[in-house]
Amino acid sequence: MDPYKYRPSSAYNSPFFTNNSGTPVYNDNSSLTVGSRGPVLLEDYHLIEKLAHFERERIPERVVHARGASAKGFFEVTHDISHLTCADFLRAPGVQTPLIARFSTVIHERGSPETIRDPRGFAVKFYTREGNFDFVGNNFPVFFIRDAMKFADVIHAFKPNPKTHIQENWRILDFCSHHPESLHAFTFFYDDVGVPTDYRHIEGSSVNTYTLINKAGKAHYVKFHWKPTCGVKCLLEEEAIKVGGTNHSHATQDLYDSIAAGNYPEWKLYIQTIDPDHEDRFDFDPLDSTKTWPEDILPLQPVGRLVLNRNIDNFFAENEMLAFSPGTVVPGISYSDDKMLQGRVFAYGDTQRHRLGPNYLLLPVNAPKCAHHNNHYDGFMNFMHRDEEVDYFPSRYDPVRHAEKYPILPTVCSGRRERCIFDKGSDFKQPGERYRSWAPDRQERFVSRWVNALSDPRVTHEIRSIWISWWTQADKSLGQRLANRLNVRPSI
Repeated sequence: MDPYKYRPSSAYNSPFFTNNSGTPVYNDNSSLTVGSRGPVLLEDYHLIEKLAHFERERIPERVVHARGASAKGFFEVTHDISHLTCADFLRAPGVQTPLIARFSTVIHERGSPETIRDPRGFAVKFYTREGNFDFVGNNFPVFFIRDAMKFADVIHAFKPNPKTHIQENWRILDFCSHHPESLHAFTFFYDDVGVPTDYRHIEGSSVNTYTLINKAGKAHYVKFHWKPTCGVKCLLEEEAIKVGGTNHSHATQDLYDSIAAGNYPEWKLYIQTIDPDHEDRFDFDPLDSTKTWPEDILPLQPVGRLVLNRNIDNFFAENEMLAFSPGTVVPGISYSDDKMLQGRVFAYGDTQRHRLGPNYLLLPVNAPKCAHHNNHYDGFMNFMHRDEEVDYFPSRYDPVRHAEKYPILPTVCSGRRERCIFDKGSDFKQPGERYRSWAPDRQERFVSRWVNALSDPRVTHEIRSIWISWWTQADKSLGQRLANRLNVRPSI
């Protein structure tokens, strides 16, 4: 996991300054000029190299999850789930796997405050013996939409107005007023958990549905859940203003300081599983990323624990160049037909190729720690030393062979090509249940946040009426409270 394992020797062995090509630098304080007061010469290669590198030392920030912090640690299996998956790193209790985790906000820029109301990203890269497995989730267990076709739109709606560069409620409420499935995610967004105390006190969820496959080839749908051992904690509005006004990087500092002090953050991993043969038994679609799986009928099953016990050594190398993709899986863990996941499998890797180049998986923080071999040659930033003469497969001059076969999804796909909405179950049931599970003071805070959002002067009467109607369908008393506060009559 050491990102400096592959550093050029000159980067740390030389007792004196050099340029990038290793040439000694005897004066790093003064430019080469014509006389002491004359113009600077273009032939001052060291000056030009230094400035040129400085001007290029920033890379494109992530379109989403730009603001984040990372730490390293390990995952330890505590419960046997080998009957569900043949994944090597989950093979038995006691097995440990090194990892790096990244926590983030979603919408705003790399330098934005960490106290904003926003989902938090929860991503973990496992360096397994069978290659890397990227867990890429959020602290909310649901998302605002169920089809990747609308992913760019929902992100655009939440991002700042392209004209003013100000995030505005009317844009969010306008777009989502066309998508009632967003209601469930809003019970998290405008709930207390919308502003976590820090990264150590958040839950994590896969949001999307994956598939576990065992040695016999039997598949089960699965959702992953991380539960912090120190509990979930949130900042209320006044607290967030105070904390953010004091330190806009409070969560990054808290994570770093906690680990440095030996107070290692820990999460327990749980899963929920569904036999695909039984999915029609439920009143919701298990592949719908706007729905949760009720724990009373699909209980959480313990799997293991994640411990972060080492801070990163360099923020750029191990946070900015750290790249995740839901497409990065290992034998025994695969995808499902979840429409959001299907889009993410392509999009996440593609955005990393844009940010970091086609060889981003050669960067030490992203590279697998097991032996690997392929014919992906050349391109930008390919710094891997290769002296093979054969860059094709198969070849009688190269002994490399196919890996041993492992089980893959046995699903048989058939049907007519079409663009359609598969909508099973109510979009209002789960939001209403979640609202009714809260204490009265928590309900009041939720209502107040919605009143504030719907009071935006650019929110039209039509949009306001739609939202009150929807919340009334979720919970009649909630809709009535909003209607009374906003002086709008529910349309249902």
